[in-house]
Amino acid sequence: HVQLVESGGGPVAPGGSLRLSCHVSGYTWDSYCMGWFRHIPGRQREGIAVFYTDGSTEVADSVKGRFTISQGTSKDTLYLQMDGLQVEDSARYTCAAAGLPSSYCKVTLAPSLTYWGQGTQVTVS
Repeated sequence: HVQLVESGGGPVAPGGSLRLSCHVSGYTWDSYCMGWFRHIPGRQREGIAVFYTDGSTEVADSVKGRFTISQGTSKDTLYLQMDGLQVEDSARYTCAAAGLPSSYCKVTLAPSLTYWGQGTQVTVS
């Protein structure tokens, strides 16, 4: 079955950088959407960035220009490069994936993604 395991979170000073990794295993989709989401307790989950099979991506306006989503060459790892981190970026970051048409691969359509990891905490202070 599909499993996602995140890593790379931790404490970082404002203005610093982190790269989150999400190892994805067990999938057999020819077409898929993978993405990063974040959650702050008491607030709604926020879509950060998504990646589609053809290499197309979408990044939320709140992090555009600072965060970059990419996939490793072996296609089993999804990355989120976070630069210029701000205190407001502190959250639990979770990756998710599903076999979907590209029209459903949007940062605003988190419920479309079936499989989720446990998340990794990022604290900017």
